[in-house]
Amino acid sequence: MMMEASFDTEESFDDPSCLAPQPPGSVSPAKRQIREVKETKITINCVTFPLPGEGPEQQLLKPNEWSYCDYFWTDKKDPQGTNSVAGFEVLLQKQLKGKQMQKEMAEFIHERIKIEEEYAKNLSKLSLSPLALQEEGTLGEAWTQLKKSLHDEAEVHLKFSNKLHTEVEKPLLTFRGDNFKKDLKKYDHHIADLRKQLASRYAGVEKARKALADRQKDLEVKTQQLEIKLSNKTEEDIKKARRKSTQAGDDLMRCVDLYNQTQSKWFEEMVTTSMELEKLEVERIEWIQQHLRQYTTLRHETDMFNQSMVEPVDQLLQNVDPGKDRELWVKENKTGEVRPVDMDI
Repeated sequence: MMMEASFDTEESFDDPSCLAPQPPGSVSPAKRQIREVKETKITINCVTFPLPGEGPEQQLLKPNEWSYCDYFWTDKKDPQGTNSVAGFEVLLQKQLKGKQMQKEMAEFIHERIKIEEEYAKNLSKLSLSPLALQEEGTLGEAWTQLKKSLHDEAEVHLKFSNKLHTEVEKPLLTFRGDNFKKDLKKYDHHIADLRKQLASRYAGVEKARKALADRQKDLEVKTQQLEIKLSNKTEEDIKKARRKSTQAGDDLMRCVDLYNQTQSKWFEEMVTTSMELEKLEVERIEWIQQHLRQYTTLRHETDMFNQSMVEPVDQLLQNVDPGKDRELWVKENKTGEVRPVDMDI
């Protein structure tokens, strides 16, 4: 992680005296200003931030909303290694994780469908069982209706599984198809390219900063040598060194200006793109919410249908009459109603 002091163009070289030669042993205004800015700003991984407690307090772009555009500006250390992960990369990983969660939810619903289909199949099979087929009377009617209700219930569960497939599983699977990952890559490449441009501009600033320091040092050495007669350098040499120092200062200002422009562009694109990712996440959550609510609606409907299947069984069970069943059975199976009597001698 690179951490360097940073400064803006206006703060460094807007005063011509910053580049003018200073008396030996004195500190130039440019150096004083750089030293002051070192206490207010810091550059981390080529991005410039204010130091804590320095300068005006920054206000959130979207207060009280926990918006993506406010909380992912710095890089995050990768727990798997020594490299850092850009804040924007964290947002992209969130999108990919959401896509995976959506896929796993669809798999879960698919397993639920298989259970419903198997349950319906077993209910239908059981409804055809010959067990207790010879039960008679009102109890026999109730038993027959109970077996029929299993067949009807099997139909309800089969319809439930079909609706789960068309109204829940399929929408979860098809929401944001294969092109979604391609779109995320476009976002990733766009922001990564801007970040590379920023790193290049920062390298240019550092190179120009070093060049300026070298020119200023060269100017100071030549000035001192001239004053103490240690060199035969002429005034023309001093002027030439001064021009080079001034040019190096101009180059540094130009590099800083280009850096700031690039960082501003990166900032704007980060805000815009992170807001788009935030919108995509809201849409994903609302889409899943909608179709999981459809699941619960279908589940309630299934319960209502099942209840309606049980009601006739309940009614017949309430009408079961042991006395009537005995009457019907006796009438059908009686062997004679004349009772035995005593034998006469």
